[in-house]
Amino acid sequence: MKVDVLDLKGQKVREMELPAELFEAPVNMDLMHQAYTRQMANARLGTHQTKVRGEVAGGGKKPWKQKGTGRARQGSTNAAQFVGGGRIHTPHPRSYEQQMPKKMRQAALRSALTVKAAEAGIVVIDALDIQELKTRVMAETLINLVGASTALVLMPVKDQNYDDVMRCTGNIESAKVLLASYLNVRDVLNFDKVVLPIKTIDALVAHLG
Repeated sequence: MKVDVLDLKGQKVREMELPAELFEAPVNMDLMHQAYTRQMANARLGTHQTKVRGEVAGGGKKPWKQKGTGRARQGSTNAAQFVGGGRIHTPHPRSYEQQMPKKMRQAALRSALTVKAAEAGIVVIDALDIQELKTRVMAETLINLVGASTALVLMPVKDQNYDDVMRCTGNIESAKVLLASYLNVRDVLNFDKVVLPIKTIDALVAHLG
């Protein structure tokens, strides 16, 4: 698949061929769905907690005598049927973590990148070197590249340039900066465009190829 390589002003510099193993891979929707639900499940804290009857305060005394009142026998006001009593079948702290083999996760990412490329959602630039480290400059650059669309900017390695781009993009709600090694299905699908400097494509091939 051939795409245009742009400069920071959004002007075409040349054309290049995207790696077929990443951007023309077989699309497995079920695998993408599994990777997405796994990621969302692993993000859950699982800190929800309710008290059972042994954990609520009070209730040590039998509320009324066993027989002769005409009411049902009760042993404690900590039982679930009383206001302020314990709860049953309610959530307690647990882990929602799901496992998924590495090769399956990589195949899901290749599927997601292929879908994004088929939708013309891949924007390739020659380099992302911001000369003036200001949010305004970065916002103008993204408008030149993707217009009003939301953008996921992938950087090849964590270096000074990555830190500069992160700093300039932090207050732009429609954009997110991510390392190529941290690429995930949720971000690929949730953003309209994926902005790739040429060096990032090499990092993706090394990571997913």
